[in-house]
Amino acid sequence: MEEKGIKRRALKAAFPETIPIMTGFAFLGLTYGLYMHTCGFSFLYPMIMATVIFGGSLEFVAVTMLMSPFAPLQTFVMALMIQARHLFYGISMLDKMKNLGLKKLYIIYGMCDESFSINYTAKIPEGVDKGWFMFFVTLLNQMYWVISATLGGLLGNMLTVELKGLDFVMTAMFVVIFMEQLMKEKQYYTAVIGIGAAVACRLLFNADSFMIPTMITILVFLTVLRRPIERKGRFSE
Repeated sequence: MEEKGIKRRALKAAFPETIPIMTGFAFLGLTYGLYMHTCGFSFLYPMIMATVIFGGSLEFVAVTMLMSPFAPLQTFVMALMIQARHLFYGISMLDKMKNLGLKKLYIIYGMCDESFSINYTAKIPEGVDKGWFMFFVTLLNQMYWVISATLGGLLGNMLTVELKGLDFVMTAMFVVIFMEQLMKEKQYYTAVIGIGAAVACRLLFNADSFMIPTMITILVFLTVLRRPIERKGRFSE
């Protein structure tokens, strides 16, 4: 009974923290499910991919990969580049996940940007078990995504309206994310590097193969210019 009480308190504390994520995931997940339907996939695909991959950007990109010729190495590199930030999330969470037992296995597996943000910054109420709090934050966020993506796939089968053109949502989503990040920046060095690398690689490579060279170019430039960019950023403050 005591164990159930511990879990109940942790769930009760975790749920309010995830409500903003639920509203965002509801829209994006439905859009993702509809997008997969317009590409000819059944609702099982967004449901399984949301459960196994659980990475919004990568899942949208994975649709194109599924429709392209079999290229396991390119797919691996693309997935690694897109989700590489989670390596740093994991390093940041090492201290917070000490002594969590088996719960940390799922917390690691289900970590996304939103779950990391909550688990890293949230002030856990007194008397609430930290491990179960982090577990339920991760579980709730993944449930929101899986359910909304599945509903989007099912809704696509029921709608009789024309959904042609919905595949542009991925482009629109990344443009919005880019603009939001750009508006938060005081200096635009990284944006210029990103845009310049994309344009240059697009001119050198065709539309199907310029993405990986672009990401490698950005990584090299940011690594080489990291110190000057940091100095400029401190000076501007």
